[in-house]
This record gives sequence, structure tokens and C-alpha cells, in this order.
Amino acid sequence: MEPGLRLSASQCPATDEDKQAMASVPYINAVRALMYLAIATRPDISFAVSVLSRVNSNPSPDHWKAVKHLFRYLKGTMDHKLTYAPLSSASKERFEVYSDADHGGNSDSGKSTSAYVVKMGTGAVSWSSKLQSIVALSITEAEYVSAVSAGSEAIWIRQLLTELGYEPSGPITLHMDNQSAIQIARNPEHHGRMKHLDLRFYWLRDAVENRTLCIDYVPTDSMAANTLTKSLSKVKVEEACKQLGLES
Repeated sequence: MEPGLRLSASQCPATDEDKQAMASVPYINAVRALMYLAIATRPDISFAVSVLSRVNSNPSPDHWKAVKHLFRYLKGTMDHKLTYAPLSSASKERFEVYSDADHGGNSDSGKSTSAYVVKMGTGAVSWSSKLQSIVALSITEAEYVSAVSAGSEAIWIRQLLTELGYEPSGPITLHMDNQSAIQIARNPEHHGRMKHLDLRFYWLRDAVENRTLCIDYVPTDSMAANTLTKSLSKVKVEEACKQLGLES
């Protein structure tokens, strides 16, 4: 989507006349096609598809314009593909997960978007951009909720690799760009700040304490999941594609 573009349900047609005007537009089919790409090979469009799919039953002309803009972007990047370079001996037994979130980005509900990217070697193998089920009271809380989803996915992938006879050694590195959320996950004394998120708090804290997960800070510019939480400028999108392993 275009940088800074905000789409909401308030833009959807309210009258029968306006709804009829959009009836002939193949919106749902277009979004389904985009969703297939977002799930299979194009993590860079995950956020846009997540936003556009929220109004499948009653899209507005603005939403349809955004769909067509996304198809034009895909046409211009048709040669982009996930690339997995040979792993060095030092990195063969590890993989990394990146977790990020916005805060209150959904203007209809005030909910935040959770995003994660799991990478093995140079390319992404799993990713998600999803609206959180609760209203986060702060960016720290939104980041923490996202980290739980990211950590859960990473542990599941690790278990799958183990069953396939490829057991990664050492803890999974979970990259985050919010220092406050990192400190809460590392230090039990911060429990009071997240007491309304008890189950999530204890799960992530235990995963860190038993060395299943190792949380590491990365600056936002190095956050591979950043483009899955918001629309970015063209330059930022190009940088994000490189971080995801999408190359032409």
C-alpha cells in the first residue's frame, strides 16, 4: 500500500446505491489471489493483504484502489523470489525469529498488528501479519503480545525440524526492537506492568528462563518484520525485501 495510507471500515459503502456500484467489482477474488501469494512466497505484501481482507463483504472504492495498487507493485516485482543461500558451518544449526508490532494502527478498533518473520539462513520460512485480539494499552504491551506469537511459531518449527532429524542446537534467537518489552520478558520483577496478561507473561518468561528463547535487541532499521506491521516508503520496502530474502 501507499506509505501512510489509512484504510478503515468507515470508508465502506453505507447506502444501497453505493453498495450496488461496487457489486460488479471482483474484490473478493482479487484479495483471495493476493492472499495466496502473501501466504506462499510474498511476505512483503502480508500487511497490505491483512488490511484489505477485513472488508471483503463491503469494500469501498478506496479499498479497490489499494488492491489495484498492490497488483501494480507485484507486476513491477515479478522477478522477486525467496532466496536461500548455502548455510555456513557456523549457522547450520540455528534459525532466527523477528517480532514486531505497531500500536493501535487499526482505526476501527484501536487494536494493534502483530508480525513475525522466521528465517533460516538468508530467507524467510514463516511469517505472519495479524490484528491482535486485544487492545494493547501501550506499544510495549503490543510488542510483548507479538513476541509470544513469534516465539510460539519458532518453537513449533523447531519441533518440526527435530522430528525430521534436524535438531537446531542452542536457544532460538528472538529479535525485538522494543527495549521495554525485552526487559519485561527477562526480569520477573516487572510482572506488575503486565499483570493483566498473566498467561502470556509467564509463557514468554519461562521460555526465556529455560533458554528455549534468547531475546536480542535489534534497531528498527534491522527489524525484518517491520514491513509486516505498516505501509512503508519505496526505499524502506526495498530494504525490507532484502531482509526477508526476497531477491530478483
